[in-house]
Amino acid sequence: MARNKSRVVPFIILIITLGLLSGGAYLLYKDTDAPQITITPDNGFITFTTPIAVNINDAESGLKAVKIVLTQGKKKTTLKEQTLPKGTFDYNQEIIIKKKQIKQGDFEIAVWAVDSSLAGFGSGNAIIARGNYTLDTIAPKITVQTSTHNLTQGGCALILYTLDETPMKTGVKSGDDFFPGYKQPNGEYACLFAMPFYSDVKTFNPVLVAEDAAKNKRTSTFWYHTNAKKYKHDNINISDRFLSTKMPQFESSFPGVTNPVDLFLKVNRELRVTNRAELRKLGLDTSPTFLFEKKFLRLPNSASRASFGDRRTYLHNGKKIDNQTHLGIDLASTRHAPIPAANKGRIILAAQDFGIYGNAVIIDHGLGLQTLYSHLSQIDVAVGDVVDSGQIIGKTGATGMAGGDHLHYGVICSGIPVNPYEWWDETWIKNNITSKMDQPSD
Repeated sequence: MARNKSRVVPFIILIITLGLLSGGAYLLYKDTDAPQITITPDNGFITFTTPIAVNINDAESGLKAVKIVLTQGKKKTTLKEQTLPKGTFDYNQEIIIKKKQIKQGDFEIAVWAVDSSLAGFGSGNAIIARGNYTLDTIAPKITVQTSTHNLTQGGCALILYTLDETPMKTGVKSGDDFFPGYKQPNGEYACLFAMPFYSDVKTFNPVLVAEDAAKNKRTSTFWYHTNAKKYKHDNINISDRFLSTKMPQFESSFPGVTNPVDLFLKVNRELRVTNRAELRKLGLDTSPTFLFEKKFLRLPNSASRASFGDRRTYLHNGKKIDNQTHLGIDLASTRHAPIPAANKGRIILAAQDFGIYGNAVIIDHGLGLQTLYSHLSQIDVAVGDVVDSGQIIGKTGATGMAGGDHLHYGVICSGIPVNPYEWWDETWIKNNITSKMDQPSD
């Protein structure tokens, strides 16, 4: 009996010891996950106003300590070091770099955190996260290379300039209009910009803009001269026959509008605005260099039926119903006349239904310069095609809002319609565009 008892006691002690060891091991290793660290942003360009957000969380054991260190070259600066109260599960810190802490150039932010678990024999689970940045607080330097920029209201000009760093955004800004600049093979930037037809000569004030990846922005003025242009006024009679013939094609765009005049107004106002917004987007689908050669061709043997900038008053049964501006030139020739590409370029639109324009083609000639051919009865090109000057791209027609067979021909500068007459003038192109591109850079 005594012998059995002597055997049981050690066994019980062994069981208790194993239990204690197991419990201790569980307490030590039940949390083996390190805290999670998020740094936003975790890379890129930084200025003295750019916040870097640090978020650390540990949902199981909670956080014990954090440390944030900035390193640039051999210099290390502790931005934050803190032992946290028990029960801290989230830690958030916004860092703003100060001028005394750093100089221009690359640097690193390292974030260290440890939790309150007993892992590692009581030292806790630790983790380090890093973010790599470049401090850049200096805006790009702009140097204008061209000296003359003459613009007529509704027309274009070309400016060349250099930058001392690669920009995220650059070009000419005038009011709410922006015309991108494009880097040329020689390192200069070229920007074709417009004085829109709706500009006021007295308030038109274009400036060059350059913004780098750190969002440092610089603007620069430049010399320019403007000429006002007076556009003529036309009355356009909208007949019931026109409404009954043309409006049904637009019914699906404005369901529930059954009155022909109301539908006409919807198309003439709202769809027109939509189409012009689409032209703005298409203006960005452009070559960074000019593709055209010499002057632009006109539809052969054609007569002008309406000009660019015509102020139109629309009448129905003698009553004024709307006002719009005609932003192209209507050219009439024989019915279904072949249409030559005005110049060399790339097809960026070949649409069977482009709103008020009907069947339409747009050719890109580079730097945002594009030509529009609309109301076509036939399209003979596809998006992506490269066409030569004079190549047939389709035939004239009466699709869209056209009242009869003709070509609505437009020239567009970064999505804004401009006066085609300038681009039919070889002397104007040479004096204002190509002579500048041909000038040797310093």
